[in-house]
Amino acid sequence: MNKGCILLGISLFLYSCKNTHQGSDTLYSRHLQRNVKLSVINTPIPADKSSLNLLVLNDGQDLDKLRVKQITDSLFKKGMIQPVVIVAVHAGDRMQEYGVAGRPDYMNRGSRAGYYDAFINDELYFYAKKQSGVRKFNSVVIAGCSLGGLSAFDIAFNHPDRINKVGVFSGSFWWRDKAVEDSTYSDELNRIMYAKIKASRKKPKLQYWFYAGGAEETSDRDKDSIIDVIDDTRDIITLLRQKNNYGPDDIVYREVKTGKHDYPYWSAVFPDFMVWAFPKQ
Repeated sequence: MNKGCILLGISLFLYSCKNTHQGSDTLYSRHLQRNVKLSVINTPIPADKSSLNLLVLNDGQDLDKLRVKQITDSLFKKGMIQPVVIVAVHAGDRMQEYGVAGRPDYMNRGSRAGYYDAFINDELYFYAKKQSGVRKFNSVVIAGCSLGGLSAFDIAFNHPDRINKVGVFSGSFWWRDKAVEDSTYSDELNRIMYAKIKASRKKPKLQYWFYAGGAEETSDRDKDSIIDVIDDTRDIITLLRQKNNYGPDDIVYREVKTGKHDYPYWSAVFPDFMVWAFPKQ
């Protein structure tokens, strides 16, 4: 065994090795009132740690399905991405902890999203800095799939002072505070994240990467022959552009006609996301 790659205690990044390394840890959260399991992946640690980047991933329990370690290792060895530490947070009660902070949906799901936001911002971020031995990461990125993607987007939108970029794979932007069957339902008013952005006066200096697949579902609320996951994602992008003057590389959208709502399809575009998030300079 290469002793240079062993994790000692909770110090995750004490040593560097030639290959990308994966380990695990547990962090107690006072906000969530539980132990949070983490999977941690790091490329070889540079001598100058100021060039080290951080990626926070939701749904860390599914890390292997996304093939994060293999993809990261391959891209780093090819010189396509910068050094990165990936902290993948294993979900607890994801239907309550993921969502939009302070705005549960019409079934009261996402009721603990605010606590999860506080965990990421107040606890996980400082934990990652301490364990990495850096004063400041070169960049901080957060990403997730499906409901985890909505959560990542909301957290980034809330904390652009700390987070630089966000990746959303098939984000649950349909998340709403009123049932579609309600005669007073409105896409403009009742899609929670859309309404939050529209009402906000903030113009966060964030960069966004979105993915949606054309075969993810059959639902089509407005009967325009475009499935909801694509409509909802496009609507978010259009609204962001209306609210702020973004450059051509600040918002990236990848749409795959045959893409389904599943990890093999998200994994297939994960390299594209990583190269966008941490381009070799």
